[in-house]
Amino acid sequence: MTFATVAGAGNLPKVILTAEDGARAEIFLHGAHLTSWLPAGTSKDRFFLSRRSRFSAGAAIRGGIPVSFPQFATQGPLPSHGFARVMAWDLVRAQVQDDGSAGAVLHLVDSVATRQLWPHAFALELGIRLSGSSLEVALTVTNTGVADFTFTAALHTYLAVSDVAATTVHGLQGALYYDKIRGVDDCREMAPDLRIDGAVDRVYRVAPQDLQIRENGHSLEIRATGFLDTVVWNPGAEGVRSLADLEPGDEGRMLCVEAAAAATPVVLEAGATWRGTQALTAR
Repeated sequence: MTFATVAGAGNLPKVILTAEDGARAEIFLHGAHLTSWLPAGTSKDRFFLSRRSRFSAGAAIRGGIPVSFPQFATQGPLPSHGFARVMAWDLVRAQVQDDGSAGAVLHLVDSVATRQLWPHAFALELGIRLSGSSLEVALTVTNTGVADFTFTAALHTYLAVSDVAATTVHGLQGALYYDKIRGVDDCREMAPDLRIDGAVDRVYRVAPQDLQIRENGHSLEIRATGFLDTVVWNPGAEGVRSLADLEPGDEGRMLCVEAAAAATPVVLEAGATWRGTQALTAR
C-alpha cells in the first residue's frame, strides 16, 4: 500500500502515514516536517503543535520535528536553523512495508535558492518509519560537490506534555553543557532527573545516546545515533510572549528534546555521507 499527498493546513501538501497496527503520522512536504505522531492504540498526539503555527511558504512550522540544516539555531550567518525547514522537499516514496510498518522518504537537493544562501552542493534525505509504539527519523546528508563543507544540524523535536513542571528528563547526569540563557559553558549536569522550572536552553555535548522523558506514570524513550549532542529547550512564559506563533501557556504544554550536531560542526568531505537518527518509543 502506498500513500499519496493530500492538502494540509495552508493548502500545503502532506502525507498521512498509517501502519497496519494503526500507528499514525503526518508529514508536510514543506520542510519535510513531521507534525503529528500517534502510537498504535492511542489517541494522544505525542508531538506539540502550536495552534498559532504558520502554514505558508517561507515560514517555519512551530512544533513537530523541524529539520535544522545547514545551521543550528543562530550559530552562523544564515537565518536561524538554516533553510531546510522552510523549503519544499520531494516525496520519494510513502508506503506500508512488508512487516506492516509505515514509512516515507523525502529528498532535498541544492538549488539556485540554496546556493545563494550557502554555496555548496548537497543532497538531504529524511527517512521516517513508524510501527506500534515506535517512530524513527533519520537524516542523511551527502556532499555532492567537489569540495569539503561543514554544517550543523538538528531534529528539533517538540514533545507534547501535560505539564512541563511535572516532566523530567532522565539520563543526562554527568554530561557537560552550554547554558545559552546564562551564556555559561562547561556546566555539568548534576541532576539524575532534570526538571523544567522555567526557561531552559542547553546544548549537552557528547550526550548519552539513551534518554527518557517521564511524566505522570508515562514515559518516552529517546535514542539518538550519529547526532552527538542533545538540546533541551523550553522558552518559558517570557519567551512565549516574544514568539508570535506561540500562545500564552504553551510553555507548559511542550518540551523540546533535540538530537543535534551543534557543539562541533560536522566536516563532510566531497562525495561523503553523514547520517543521524532519533528513535522515539512511547511507554
